[in-house]
Amino acid sequence: MNHSIKLFFVALSLIFALTAKAEEVNSIEVEVNGLVCAFCAQGITSAFSKEPQTQEVLVSLEHRLVAIELKPGTDMSDDRVTEVLVDAGYDVVGMKRTQRSVAMIRETMDTNTSSHHHE
Repeated sequence: MNHSIKLFFVALSLIFALTAKAEEVNSIEVEVNGLVCAFCAQGITSAFSKEPQTQEVLVSLEHRLVAIELKPGTDMSDDRVTEVLVDAGYDVVGMKRTQRSVAMIRETMDTNTSSHHHE
């Protein structure tokens, strides 16, 4: 009986570990050329907000960055991200996937911008 209880807890901890893994943040950070105004940012935000996988969008004109945080358990192909941006009139320079949330990305940018102004 003791052995089956241990086995149960091992199985339970595995399930929790897998569930936690599946709920990690999944974001796509894209370096983009052609971002020049707030209207550009609104258009990109609107375009990605129509995608069912999108949780949140961040557009930084200063950093030439578009960050798309995906809903848990979803994905968006690099081709689809590129297609949305090219259709909106922008050039994709680079793309990377990250586990940072949009809030974390925004915070990093704010910190870098603040420290940059104090130099």
